[in-house]
Amino acid sequence: MHLLVAAALAAATGNAGAQAYPAKPVRIVVPFAPGGGSDFIARLIAPQLTKALGQQVIVDNRPGAGSTLGTEIALKSPADGYTLLLISGSFTTSPSLYKNLKYDTLNDMTPVVQTEDGPYIVTVHPSLPVKNVKQLVALARAKPGSLNYASTGQGGITHLATELFALRTGIKITHIPYKGTGPAVIDTVSGQTQLMVAASAAAVPHVRAKRLVALAVSYPKRVPALPDVPTVMESGYKYQANNWHGVIAPRNVPKAIIDRLNTEINRIVKMPDFAKRIESEGLDPAGGTPEEFLTLIKREVADWAEVVKQANITIN
Repeated sequence: MHLLVAAALAAATGNAGAQAYPAKPVRIVVPFAPGGGSDFIARLIAPQLTKALGQQVIVDNRPGAGSTLGTEIALKSPADGYTLLLISGSFTTSPSLYKNLKYDTLNDMTPVVQTEDGPYIVTVHPSLPVKNVKQLVALARAKPGSLNYASTGQGGITHLATELFALRTGIKITHIPYKGTGPAVIDTVSGQTQLMVAASAAAVPHVRAKRLVALAVSYPKRVPALPDVPTVMESGYKYQANNWHGVIAPRNVPKAIIDRLNTEINRIVKMPDFAKRIESEGLDPAGGTPEEFLTLIKREVADWAEVVKQANITIN
């Protein structure tokens, strides 16, 4: 009987806490510098979430160590719903790349919701004499290792996405890592590197301005932002890499708070203004349940572990 009473009191306390949430500002940690794709998504969500929750939602950029620094800060925060983490595919690559992570990728977090999905764009400098993926593959095979590709950093998601592309097409290309999306795109636009498998938000403006040539998208379908650009699969190669983001929280955040955040962010990502902003960048609104997001995260952890192994990628 005492146990039943204790359980009822605990449940009542938890519900009361959830009803009072939030009683102070909420922060969304972005484990990257301002200006990138993760920052873009967080800053689209934050103002609408501020209105929905009635408390200020602050974007807190904490870059460093391949996104693991900000991730650690967020996941080791109190499990009270006041610290959230905006994650990308990099969250699912870290377990395979870093042997001494100070957090457990799957067990130290609570999924909230996937915010959007989209492709990477296989782009080349206009001086490269190729107009499609098959011509790129033929050129790379004729001169193994002679083509340089830019990535956002050693072990970053664009590095792995490009290595997966090389594995699927059977080519050898040379990796030039940069410190972030901006420098990588700038050097590809200037011709310092010839190829970049870039996030759509970073690539689309340069493709439209004809500073880069889009050969294909890494999605299962074409995207409205670049309707004339085929998928890599249409080009005859079994290759897919999704450019997604989502929100998670530390482990053991009360379910009532997770449900509230899931409901509000689902509503935000379905708003016409949100959809319009991200679709212009080649992205699709996502949403869904925490359980669906967890399934995606687990699948990506396993898939990228296989890529890291096959490509023999290490972090120096």
